Amino acid sequence: MRKEAWFGISILIAIVAALVIFMPAPADITNGHLGLLMLALIVVTIMLGFPTAFTLMGMGVIFTLFAYRAMGPKLAIEQTLDLMVLRTYAVMTNDVLIAVPLFIFMGYLVERANLIEKLFKSLHLVMAKIPGSLAVATVITCAVFATATGIVGAVVTLMGLLALPAMLKAGYDVKLSAGVITAGGCLGIMIPPSVLLIVYGAVAGVSVVKLYAAAFFPGLMLAGMYVLYIIMVAKIKPAWAPPLSEEDRRIPLPQLADTIKNSISNKALPGLLHALKGERNSGIPVSAILKQLFITLIPALMFACAIGLSYKLSLPTTQQASTLTELGSLDAPSTVQYAGSLQEPEGSGLTEPPESLAEPPGASQAEPSAGVSEPPGTVAEPPGVTPANSEQSAVAPSSETGADAPTVPPTFWMVFAAGLVLMIAFYAWFTFVRLEIFKMLLASFFPLAIMIMAVLGSIVFGFATPSEAAAMGAFGGILLALCYRRLNMPMLKESVYLAARTSAMVCWLFVGSSIFSAAFALLGGQEIINTWVVSMDLTPLEFMILAQIVIFLLGWPLEWTEIIVIFMPIFLPLLAHYNIDPLFFGILVALNLQTAFLSPPVAMSAFYLKGVAPPHVTLNQIFMGMLPFMGIQILALILLYIFPKIGLWLPEVLY
Repeated sequence: MRKEAWFGISILIAIVAALVIFMPAPADITNGHLGLLMLALIVVTIMLGFPTAFTLMGMGVIFTLFAYRAMGPKLAIEQTLDLMVLRTYAVMTNDVLIAVPLFIFMGYLVERANLIEKLFKSLHLVMAKIPGSLAVATVITCAVFATATGIVGAVVTLMGLLALPAMLKAGYDVKLSAGVITAGGCLGIMIPPSVLLIVYGAVAGVSVVKLYAAAFFPGLMLAGMYVLYIIMVAKIKPAWAPPLSEEDRRIPLPQLADTIKNSISNKALPGLLHALKGERNSGIPVSAILKQLFITLIPALMFACAIGLSYKLSLPTTQQASTLTELGSLDAPSTVQYAGSLQEPEGSGLTEPPESLAEPPGASQAEPSAGVSEPPGTVAEPPGVTPANSEQSAVAPSSETGADAPTVPPTFWMVFAAGLVLMIAFYAWFTFVRLEIFKMLLASFFPLAIMIMAVLGSIVFGFATPSEAAAMGAFGGILLALCYRRLNMPMLKESVYLAARTSAMVCWLFVGSSIFSAAFALLGGQEIINTWVVSMDLTPLEFMILAQIVIFLLGWPLEWTEIIVIFMPIFLPLLAHYNIDPLFFGILVALNLQTAFLSPPVAMSAFYLKGVAPPHVTLNQIFMGMLPFMGIQILALILLYIFPKIGLWLPEVLY
């Protein structure tokens, strides 16, 4: 029997032994003990292979009948059926869950658009000079692709087919290669748009928008730690990650680029500009040169657009201040004139106005005729004009001198100068070989990155709800598949079918979890756990450590969906007692649940990779390769707790 099977059986035996030892005698069993028994049995039945959603519903219904047994059989059945219907209706009317099928559909479309092969090839050429370049390119490809799909199994399987043979052929260590693919494929459950965060938001009642904003930098931090670990391993043990050979780095140039490189210059921009004039462009079509020149100038055009937008954004600060000053100085006479017209009574054109109204503000009482000689509303010498005119004259020179001064802050010009220097250095470095790599990135990385940033940006900056952004992402997936000529009816039908199947699984899981949680609360299991945890007199730090250890251990036998829907409702009521933000707790849980895919015996990433790996790659090698990355995940979890601003800074700034 395999070691994984023995491990699973030992966990089952430990759970059953704990039940036998700690459960009281049958005569002393209360409803709360029945709730704890239900919680233990659900773990055992899931590990035995029963379907999670229907097991949750079945357990919930049976133990709800126990909770209502004192009411009599008929009323207990009615109450149980009412609970099932109400819980199911509440789940199906949850607006947050609308985003789940749309994001899943977007992921399947992107997966079938055949972007990952071009993306991996272009990235590994870009990273060619970095130690462990193939592994680094694999992590970045996994991060980008997992962000677009959010489906761990799809990313691990595809990268196992694409990156694992390439790394093994280049002489990479089997364990390192397996660990890179399995750990990189799990990034999709952390980096937005993540289905896990949507599920947690629905369970905990936390804004999915804030969860996405909070998870962005921790996800990037985790990916960066993976890359740093790979570079360190490649430096310390070069035999585990040898550099690419010159043959693997060589990029064939098209005839046009090769001709210009040999006859004019190896630099892309000078060579193309010189090829447009003179006799050296003989035999090269001008249209082809212009096309290549436009692609070459795309970074410069993007820089110009960014600078122009920054310039526009920096103008209103100074212009608005000067405009308000001028309006304030010019409005003084008109304001007084308008006030004077209000002071003038009706019909005072032929009769003398009352003394109190005729006397302007600030006039001497010894000269009552001053207000009569010049009625209110007259343009000449209205009351209060002298101070306003003096203020206007005082402001006028400053506004005139301000017209000659720069209208943007000095930092803009500093950024512009630095960017201009970088652009000049970039084009001095931009050869025809790098132009070909840039074209490969344009065809693979940038379309995917633009779609992801559009979806995330619309959510994070409040332009769209997660459901609306998910619909935009699904439409973007259709456009990508269309642009890459992969969109056809069989592919679309398969994507719809897979998205519907996965969404149905998630929704039924929610229904089962809702019924299970209601039965658990009715029996008093939640109250017993709360009382027990509070009686331990833990500090918030000790409670957080305990909760994360429990979640880490639960990741061994269970998947993240089961942990979120079954055990999060147990932890959430305790957060208020320890003054812990559910948003921050959710990000810690999402980072911790990365280990659920890497921890045996259920480590699904290992089984996904083993299904497509060569026969000589054993499951034990895959498990050994995943262990260092599990350590990195735990280290990232500790860093996030010590420096919570890593996750909370962006939501605080935006919201």
